[in-house]
Amino acid sequence: MKLYTCSRAPNPRRVNIFMAEKGIDIPRIELDIMALEHKTPEFAAINPIQRLPVLELDDGTHISESVAICRFLDELHPEPPLFGTTALERALVDMWQRRLDLNFLAAIAHAFRHVHPAMAPLEQPQIREWGEANRPKVLEFLGLMDREVAEREFVAGDRFTIADISMLVAVDFMKVARLAVPTDCAHVRRWHGTVSARPSAAA
Repeated sequence: MKLYTCSRAPNPRRVNIFMAEKGIDIPRIELDIMALEHKTPEFAAINPIQRLPVLELDDGTHISESVAICRFLDELHPEPPLFGTTALERALVDMWQRRLDLNFLAAIAHAFRHVHPAMAPLEQPQIREWGEANRPKVLEFLGLMDREVAEREFVAGDRFTIADISMLVAVDFMKVARLAVPTDCAHVRRWHGTVSARPSAAA
């Protein structure tokens, strides 16, 4: 297997952290998205969506979408469990994973991709008003998460899961979008300090 990735982007980082938690080492092919290396005809043959990451299996199968890659790797390496161990745990992890992707990471990405001048070649059309409209959505979701993690140690319960990985990469990605966790989100800040201290966070 080999992994097409970009260390600077949040979704590839999600897979990197997941693999670090699992102790998995897969050869990586680093692409420079700012140089549009993922927009070539050669890469389009690997992933027609032209997004990273992509896991290439030994038989030539390609799996894109970071959570799909993580699910595949979880099936191969079930310990430690990062998608939950019971029907309820798995449902809660999926629920929070979905909420984080749709309501948090996507809003941060829009705020960055539609406002930052360097992203103009990658985001066509770049609509600044749409980027600015997403900034308050990010802060609104953080307020919700602050209330949630006030009641438990991790995003989906008392166990570290892929939902925590997803929120970690999203919170860290806020910096490039020139957003910050509000000072009154003390529970999110506590949570962030906890998960950032894990060795896998450096992946």
